[in-house]
Amino acid sequence: MIIGIMSDSHGDADAVRRAVALLEREGVQAMFHCGDVGGEAVLDELAGHRAYFVWGNCDDTSLAMRRYAETLGLTVPASPPLRIELAGKRIAVYHGHERGFNAAFSDPAIDYLFFGHSHVYEDRRVNKLRAINPGALHRARVKTVATLDLTRDALTFLTLDGRPLP
Repeated sequence: MIIGIMSDSHGDADAVRRAVALLEREGVQAMFHCGDVGGEAVLDELAGHRAYFVWGNCDDTSLAMRRYAETLGLTVPASPPLRIELAGKRIAVYHGHERGFNAAFSDPAIDYLFFGHSHVYEDRRVNKLRAINPGALHRARVKTVATLDLTRDALTFLTLDGRPLP
C-alpha cells in the first residue's frame, strides 16, 4: 500500500491541489496531512479522497471549522495523535508541537510517526520506529511531499513538480 504525506500548507490551497494531483499520479491509496492545514480551502482539496489530518498550532480548531470538515466527509481528529493501522503498520500522526510528541519516538506501539511543524523534510529511524516529516507546502525553500510504500518500507520525497529528492 502506497500512502502520501504532506504538511504545513497554511491555507495554500493551490499547493495542496498540486500535491494531491502529484500524489494521485504516484498511485497513493491514502493521504495524510500533518497539520497547519490553514483553512476551509485546503480542506476542500482533501475532500473526496481517503485523507486523514491533524490540526497544527496555527489551525482554527473552532466548532465551526470542525463541522465544516465533517460536512466534507473528512474525519476530524479528536486529539493528537491520530492513530491508524494500514497494511498491518501502526501509524501515529502529530503536527510536532504537541505535548507528548517527543515521547512518541520511544513508543513501541508505533511503526511510523508522521509529523510536520519544522517545514523541513526528514527521515529518521529510532530503533524500530521510522519518523517522517514530509517538509512543507508553504514557507519552504522547496515545497515537498512524500510517498511511502508501507509494504516495502520505501520512502520518496518529491518536490511539487515531481522531482525526487535525496
